[in-house]
Amino acid sequence: MDKLRRIEALFARPGSEGERVAAERARERIQARLAQLASEEPPVEFRFSLADQWSRHLFVALMRRYGITPYRYRGQRRTTVMARLSRSFVNETLWPEFLELQQTLTAYFDTLTDRVIEQALEVKAGEAEERPPAPQLEPVDHQTSLL
Repeated sequence: MDKLRRIEALFARPGSEGERVAAERARERIQARLAQLASEEPPVEFRFSLADQWSRHLFVALMRRYGITPYRYRGQRRTTVMARLSRSFVNETLWPEFLELQQTLTAYFDTLTDRVIEQALEVKAGEAEERPPAPQLEPVDHQTSLL
């Protein structure tokens, strides 16, 4: 996993032509390993269901980076991503890397959202205050009837 993070860092911010070439060669080695796994372990059609568009975009981009073609069948929800992959590649490389990148992306979006809300509304963003349960009170409907 550390190796993949270093490769991603090299692609994101190549400091020199040599670093970019090294990162490209490392990516080619991963793709060769993927091809080797495909010959040893036949690819299986996987269906991934991703909760939101950000996760889906991230997952599709990650697959494309490794030369994997994501797809979905007509009639499937937009949250569904299909791919033919070896089980070991999914379990050992693709899914763990996705989960880590998704966690980073979610933390970034949470921070950005709070900052935008606080700047636009000039109040503290975040969750509602948590209180202990109130004594049993009769529920009140928040809508009024004009009948």
